[in-house]
Amino acid sequence: MFRPKKKLSRLKSHHLYYGEIIDPEYGKPLDEVLLTLMRKPKTYTREDVLEINCHGGYLVLRRVLEVVLGQGVRLAEPGEFTKRAFLNGRIDLSQAEAVVDVIRAKTAESLKIANQQLKGDLSREIEGLREHVIGSLASIEALIDFPDEEIDVDEDVIRGDLEKAQSKVGELVASYEGGKIYRDGVSVGIVGKTNVGKSSLLNVLLRENRAIVTPIPGTTRDVIEEAVNIQGIPIRLVDTAGIRRASNAIEREGVRLAKGKVAEADIVILVIDGSRSLDKYDWEIIDEVREKNKVVAVNKTDLPIKTSAEEVQALLPNTRVVEISALRNWGIDALKESIYCRLTGDGVGREAGEVVVANARHKRALEESLESLRRAKEGIEGGIPIELVALELRSCLDHLGEIRGETTTEEVLERIFSQFCIGK
Repeated sequence: MFRPKKKLSRLKSHHLYYGEIIDPEYGKPLDEVLLTLMRKPKTYTREDVLEINCHGGYLVLRRVLEVVLGQGVRLAEPGEFTKRAFLNGRIDLSQAEAVVDVIRAKTAESLKIANQQLKGDLSREIEGLREHVIGSLASIEALIDFPDEEIDVDEDVIRGDLEKAQSKVGELVASYEGGKIYRDGVSVGIVGKTNVGKSSLLNVLLRENRAIVTPIPGTTRDVIEEAVNIQGIPIRLVDTAGIRRASNAIEREGVRLAKGKVAEADIVILVIDGSRSLDKYDWEIIDEVREKNKVVAVNKTDLPIKTSAEEVQALLPNTRVVEISALRNWGIDALKESIYCRLTGDGVGREAGEVVVANARHKRALEESLESLRRAKEGIEGGIPIELVALELRSCLDHLGEIRGETTTEEVLERIFSQFCIGK
């Protein structure tokens, strides 16, 4: 298939070779290419890898691929290259999963977390925990295996080691709530009655005219969803129809959809028209979102104020209330800051270098290991047979091993790698 421009006796590993891909059927060139042979083990999969770099046109790529497949090879399955890298010991399972997170990252912060996991930061934390637990288990199993020997084992030391392990695992579990919002993003619903400026707010947050804005109440009849980045958190903004008593079937459907989106949203921005007094429709919406995680935006502050932020704050204590003008772009940075604070616990963001858990599978495994550590510590304190304590510690090690793929079933592996696209 490959005709080099210069005569070659053999291909050297990790060198680029310039030449042509030949159509075997007609003996004519299909494309000028660069070909690279990379011999194991210094490759992504620790297997021999051959790459053909073509020009980027769809037709030429398809024809070259057809010729390659005609030589008896097959297309890779989704995630097969990364799976081979895992099975050949180049990366562990948590690093393999991070490949998908890198590809899907929506913000610089989510990419940073994914790259941190890809580099093995989480793996090293888990390995440190395993070594800690193995040390305690070794002492306990020495007592089990050599009951007649006078082995000096200090139960207080073991108990202290288990407490330290519990504390560290607990920190990793607690980091999940923050980690997942950077990885998966959050849904933020913009709600309020008609003509309070919801669509204007959506446009100013997006910095583009995505929604139609008119003085006519009820312009937005459908749900509009768009993505925005707020301090590294991927946000799905949802602009809903104004919640009011609908006059026709189309408006009724819009209001129904709006209420559904309010229920689904992780956080809502309640928009109130500060240039008007609160009416019964405002009160209905306030009652609708009272128990939701929310931020209140008192809009139209470029006009004479009839409903102040202080008045709204009194109605909704423990809620961040921000005065804005979507028309004049006033207070928008303060609103973004308030949203960020509500999502991260009053602005407590990630510390530089902090290892966080952003994968639900990892969280479940850590919770199971934490429960095993708790039972083991209670067993030592309660004087249960030492064999049962050892059993709990082995269970803890198994759950920690699931994260790195040391004790993971083939079914779980297939599910994980099926999420990858072909070629990764």
